[in-house]
Amino acid sequence: MVEHLECDQGVRLLLTPNRSLGWQGNVRIWLVLFVMSLVISMGMAIAGAWVIVPFAGLELVALAAGIYVTSRNCQAREVLMIGPGGITLEKGRTTKHSEWHFPGQYTRVRVRLPRHPFAPPKLFLTHRNQTIALGPFLNVEDTQILLRILEGKGVTLDRQTPSPNVSFWF
Repeated sequence: MVEHLECDQGVRLLLTPNRSLGWQGNVRIWLVLFVMSLVISMGMAIAGAWVIVPFAGLELVALAAGIYVTSRNCQAREVLMIGPGGITLEKGRTTKHSEWHFPGQYTRVRVRLPRHPFAPPKLFLTHRNQTIALGPFLNVEDTQILLRILEGKGVTLDRQTPSPNVSFWF
């Protein structure tokens, strides 16, 4: 998602992944699946197939780990500030983990166009030999919104067409 934040000078954008379900919703779904798995595995254990129980437990642990990792990755945030002093990009989750400052007129956004029309373009902030991914979690619509905002603020965009995909089938 692309959100405008309050800023005295220039533009300040908050880039976040789309989160269709929050942490509480994910826990509720896991609990429903836990109860269903418990009922089924206990029924199988009573019927004599007790070997199902440990595998049901492993399945639930793997599902919980997947939900946790996905929820953690959905907490990623990027703050992009475009002002008269240049472009600043901050990345982190709940706190700022990294920050980059670029002079405005020498910084470009490289747009690597996708091979497939449903995939979003990949964006990179580039300055001299430094390249930083910009909003790798954005979907197609949010990437287009961000590109319109960047063009409106005078940021130079370098569009790269995808290289032909050469593959051999054996």
